[in-house]
Amino acid sequence: MDKEVDLRRYRAFFVDLDGVLVRGSEPLPGAPEALRALQGRGRVIVFSNNSTRSRRAFAERLRSLGFPVSPEEIVNSAFVVAQHLRERSGPSRVYPIGEEGLREELEAAGHRVVAPEEAEYVVVGLDRRFRYEQLVEALRALLRGAVFVAANADPVFPTAEGLLPGAGALVGALTGMGYPPREIVGKPSPIAFRVAMRAAGVTDPRECLVIGDRRDTDIEGARRAGMDAVLVLTGVTRREDLEEEGGRSILVVGSLAALLLSSGGRRP
Repeated sequence: MDKEVDLRRYRAFFVDLDGVLVRGSEPLPGAPEALRALQGRGRVIVFSNNSTRSRRAFAERLRSLGFPVSPEEIVNSAFVVAQHLRERSGPSRVYPIGEEGLREELEAAGHRVVAPEEAEYVVVGLDRRFRYEQLVEALRALLRGAVFVAANADPVFPTAEGLLPGAGALVGALTGMGYPPREIVGKPSPIAFRVAMRAAGVTDPRECLVIGDRRDTDIEGARRAGMDAVLVLTGVTRREDLEEEGGRSILVVGSLAALLLSSGGRRP
């Protein structure tokens, strides 16, 4: 259900990346200006399940697209899983399946990327060059007692060319060998929301607003964390999907720019 949102109620805004700020390699219309306006109202965290880049690399990419974001204002699932493993077990030996960003965040948190025979953890994120040999190596680690932790399990993600398979496809490949993940730490897990709150410097979830394009991660994760949420229609979810699922009680806006315009009628 569309309605106005009073952004003055919140100290922190957790804004999804793919489908809210960008689609593929292009910024969504009005999104850079809307993000700057939101930063004038409180602490903004770009909150993403995308594990392919590090926070540093995401900040560089976003700045090149017109978004004024620092690495400290980004919480993605690569960062979440690296922080969670450190808090749980200290610096650990990890066999990752994922792209450079996952490795960079693991190493930045003090973990060592090792061969499967040495691994205490198998950590899986999206890897767009995934090979069968990686399944073989992951199985080798799991058979030796390594614990499988998934950075996220998103089934698909939006691009300019349409939806593409997400990290959930790789998580499913390992699960199909008889090894489901011990934990999935990205959204909607409370683990991800705790890391985001710490990055934002807030302790009360009622002071946080989640802005995302997915019911199963953004909206459901906000509900579990006790946060308010807004669903935008520039990503995975379409208005027809909400009507088919009877989801009219969800707060819906057309885009991030539309949210800023609707909040008290002021332009971003």
